Amino acid sequence: MKTTLRKAVFATALILTSSLFVNCKDTATSKEDKVASLALENSIDFKTQEEVITRKPLVFITGFDQGNEHYYDAARAFFEEKKFEIVEDQYSVEEIINWLNRNGSKDPYGEIHIVNKSNPFKGMTLETVVHGEKVTTETLRENINKGTLPILQESVNENTKIIFHANGIGENKELMSAFRDAFCAHELPNVLASPYFSIFNGEFSNHYLAKPHYVFYPTANSPGKVDLSKEIANKYPEEKDINWYEALQNEEERFVGEAYTTQFLIPLKFELDYHNSDDEVPTFQSQEELMDFIEQQEVLYAKVEQLKIPIEKFRWTYRMKNSTLIITGKSTGLVVLKPLIKPYGELRYIQPDTNNKRLYAMK
Repeated sequence: MKTTLRKAVFATALILTSSLFVNCKDTATSKEDKVASLALENSIDFKTQEEVITRKPLVFITGFDQGNEHYYDAARAFFEEKKFEIVEDQYSVEEIINWLNRNGSKDPYGEIHIVNKSNPFKGMTLETVVHGEKVTTETLRENINKGTLPILQESVNENTKIIFHANGIGENKELMSAFRDAFCAHELPNVLASPYFSIFNGEFSNHYLAKPHYVFYPTANSPGKVDLSKEIANKYPEEKDINWYEALQNEEERFVGEAYTTQFLIPLKFELDYHNSDDEVPTFQSQEELMDFIEQQEVLYAKVEQLKIPIEKFRWTYRMKNSTLIITGKSTGLVVLKPLIKPYGELRYIQPDTNNKRLYAMK
């Protein structure tokens, strides 16, 4: 009788489990299904439980260094020293998912690290699909909705961590949510990223996190370090330990925990075709007239606002190419990086622990 009842319970569990469909956009329903399934499984008297064995961590190096850059080389060396499996030449979300599917085994993936050089204003250099657009919230969502991304097969589980080492994207909730849906599977993996900058091969540490602070000016029209230091100090009044003027002079750490500065360019480009338009092609006598024109164009101004950089922080130029008006804007961003240091004892970096929710956001 007990054997018959146990078989019936197993059959019921099998039917219910096979009927579950994980919808990544409806997490509430998914959680209810999981609770029901777990409750049923817990009613079964298992004699033994198999230990879940995961594969060793693997790392996707999703780009290559150019010029004097060493970001990817440094990241590769760091993870090689930890004996992680290194995966090269996968430069898009499509390729990463396909690689995971091709190389799946009976043991689920444990940690999946994805290294990509980026910043919160220029975006990621990772492609959505092969030769496709670079990853943004919009392009990733578009490819998910169109079904052009492959589906992650059953090579992950709820203990799997997909960890992005890409500067600052942990603060972008919409992008992290899109990544969660892109890596949707029967059992949902954890998708993590830090709101801080991930620094490899620093002067005093092979890997640490740093808090970013930004200030901008129109490219080739810097107001000078004195004015910039006053502006950034007003922007971050809670930061009492940074000498902003000195930090803007430093290009690297000179001692453990010292703030230093790097810079990057944020370009914008708009093209307006007047070939079949009844509107007169505008001309501009000053930067102010160009900015007024952009603010009056709802679509153009929305792209400026999306960056959360004031329009006056760009140097605007325009030119005509046949019947097309081409407007370009360039802003130079300075980011002051303050390494995360333990608040007590001797100067030591805070370990970039992916289990620490203060350091890595889980979405």
